[in-house]
Parts: sequence; structure tokens; C-alpha cells
Amino acid sequence: MAKITGIGGVFVKSQNRVAREAWYAAHLGLKGEYGANLKYRDDSEEAFAVISTFAGDTDYMEPSTVPVMINFRVDDLDAFQKKLEAEGVEILGRQDESYGKFAWIMDPDGIKIELWEQIGPAPD
Repeated sequence: MAKITGIGGVFVKSQNRVAREAWYAAHLGLKGEYGANLKYRDDSEEAFAVISTFAGDTDYMEPSTVPVMINFRVDDLDAFQKKLEAEGVEILGRQDESYGKFAWIMDPDGIKIELWEQIGPAPD
């Protein structure tokens, strides 16, 4: 049976594409002619990505006023957070759960970015 096998991309409109792409390259290491190609494989656990919908009145994406949040996987959140802080990127919050570590930042267009280090296998 035909099925969805993964995320093919995230596409965002920007009023200042050049500045946004430069910020993503400088702070997140994401760059490429047509955007960043993210490849991952984790042989030690079942890696997964989530597609989810939040209620219309959620405050989870605040302080962003944009109704979208981007979640990026990271291999070492503690080290990545230190790198971002050294570059002057504000960390909005941090949370550790049984299934992963999380931190949040904002991009230049006001989109909230969730950084996630997976811990353990994919939930059922």
C-alpha cells in the first residue's frame, strides 16, 4: 500500500530571504543551494519525526505569533545550546523529558524553533 515515508521538506516564505538564509547557515549550520538537506540515521535507536497539530488557542509556540513551529533534531543539545549562546542567540527555554531534551529559539522571521535531542525509541 502507498504511504507517507517521511518529511520531504519545510518551506517558509520570508520578507528577507537572504538574511534568513544567512542566519540559518551561521547559527544552525543549515545551508545549500536549494536549502539544507538533512540526512539522519541512528543505528542505536529508532529515529522518528513527528507531524502534529496543536489546538488553535495553544500558547506552546509563543512568543511567536506565527502559527508554525519548526523542530530540528540535534545530536548533543547541551553542546549545541552552548554554541548558540556563545553566538548571542537567545535560548527561550529548556526542558528535559524521558523521550528527549528540548530547547527553543526564534529565527529572524519570528518563527519559533524547537531543538530536540531524541532519547530512547519512538513511542507507540
